[in-house]
Amino acid sequence: MNEPELQIPLERLREALDVLVRHVAASAPAGGIAIDHDAFWSVPVASMADVYSGPPELTIGMVSESWSQVEEMIDDEEKAIGYGLVWLADVLRAIGSKVV
Repeated sequence: MNEPELQIPLERLREALDVLVRHVAASAPAGGIAIDHDAFWSVPVASMADVYSGPPELTIGMVSESWSQVEEMIDDEEKAIGYGLVWLADVLRAIGSKVV
């Protein structure tokens, strides 16, 4: 079954990130957000959109590992890859579940 393609304008994505980071910053301690769990259940990217084949096997991810990968790209932009958004999503999910 083919689903319609969803276009995400990159400027709107940037605006969304800015709005949400400002919201978190307004209520977060000055030193940053403390994440009280590191391990999380992860759905492999290759099977996460295949909703017609039943639930995929879960794997275990680590917020600390995802954040480490993101920091490497921050420190050296030549290391930036598209999959970095997946790692950043892991971190954002951990923050989003902690901050109201």
